Amino acid sequence: MTEMRLQRALARAGVASRRAAEELIRAGRVKVNGTVALIGMKVNADTDVITVGRRRVTQVRKVWIALHKPVGYVVTKRDPQRRQTIFELVPDVPGMTYVGRLDVMTSGLLLLTNDGEAAHQLMHPKFEVERSYRVVVHGKSDEQIHAAFSKPIVIEGRAVNVKTLKTRPDRANSIEMLLVVAEGRYRIVRRICEKLGLAVERLVRLTYGPIRLGDLAPSTWRYLTRSELAALASMWVK
Repeated sequence: MTEMRLQRALARAGVASRRAAEELIRAGRVKVNGTVALIGMKVNADTDVITVGRRRVTQVRKVWIALHKPVGYVVTKRDPQRRQTIFELVPDVPGMTYVGRLDVMTSGLLLLTNDGEAAHQLMHPKFEVERSYRVVVHGKSDEQIHAAFSKPIVIEGRAVNVKTLKTRPDRANSIEMLLVVAEGRYRIVRRICEKLGLAVERLVRLTYGPIRLGDLAPSTWRYLTRSELAALASMWVK
């Protein structure tokens, strides 16, 4: 493994986020080869002995999972209302976190990983990672929907980064939209629909970056393939 900044090595090992790792270093709790570490120093995580307090830091095997989140499950580890959580559906992996939330009534693709640094980059607005959704709505005609999306949709003072919109009739007075956005503000698709006066009947996330939901059944999961991992790795800054 090539050298990297210490806070990155700590984040990759699942010790803490980069920011929290910096605080540990500033507090003098981190040592490298027996010497108190400094912010900005570089390490080789395979050969250097890194400790936080009395515990040696070891690099953990990175796990990536694609889950088909069903409706009714919350994206959290513990829910005060004791609702079912997505962590009941996947293996118990230390440090596992989700990549981009889905609300309780939204289903579809949810990525989970114990690689906190990569998860952070995939969610960070500056990387503009595309997510696609299938949304069934009613309340406006097909022409009205396209007219609304032809103008900037501003939420909380910032325009939503809408990449593409395709529509087709669903049933009765409903319209199915295939919507691609390059941002991940929480409930952003529902908030778009609320702003435009559209009532959401169903909402499913189909893709997150290069990863596709495909034919994965609700409540089931799979490990990402090597080609998918390579596609993800190409997206973030080394």
